[in-house]
Amino acid sequence: GAVGHHGDNLAEKILSVLPKLPGHKTDVMVNMVELTALQTPDETCSVIAPGCLAQPNDPAATALWESFMNLKQKEAVMEARRHLVEAASRENLPIKMSMGEVTPEQLSSYIQLFKNNFKALENHCGLLQLVLAAVQTLKHPQNSKWDNFLAFERLLLQTIGESEMPSVLKQLLPMIKCHSERTQDDYTCEDFLVLLVYMYSVAGEMKGGKELDEAEEEVKKALVKAICDEPEPSPLLQKIT
Repeated sequence: GAVGHHGDNLAEKILSVLPKLPGHKTDVMVNMVELTALQTPDETCSVIAPGCLAQPNDPAATALWESFMNLKQKEAVMEARRHLVEAASRENLPIKMSMGEVTPEQLSSYIQLFKNNFKALENHCGLLQLVLAAVQTLKHPQNSKWDNFLAFERLLLQTIGESEMPSVLKQLLPMIKCHSERTQDDYTCEDFLVLLVYMYSVAGEMKGGKELDEAEEEVKKALVKAICDEPEPSPLLQKIT
């Protein structure tokens, strides 16, 4: 469960994509620069304090977070739009309600309406933090990789029954690339560790043998080379090595 990507759930994506809030295990940092007059390309801007998911004093935000956890992603973003429209109407902001699919850009444009209205910002700060968390997650490069993970996991579930682990490991081998060869869409070393945990969990008990040993040895070599070639290993890789 912890390494799978099969849940069509916005809360799960937010928690896995956005950076952790310092000193917290379960909350994340939401970049609030969009709501200020400060213009900076720096994603980790430390001048503006980050927002977070815990909004116990805002009933609308609490209700929205429950939607993020319990509804499918498509329904959850529609809830985000509904809450924003209601909040903007209450503050007499010039909001144009549009139907159809909800996009991150549309949510951003609604958020901009609150930008220079301090009273509206104060009244709906909790809600805005949650919608910003959703927007930043949906725009995050890791979000498209989520779908790649899901596709591989589905393929794996089909293949693992028909063929043994050695052939699955051989499929994985060409995907292990060093830092210099990787593009944004390729899997990182951490991604492979997650995939391997998933694969061996699904496979369960396996009979050893020469073919499996050779396939595992090749994957180990490729993975060790990729880890050694990392210019800046992540804290997780450092911990493991």
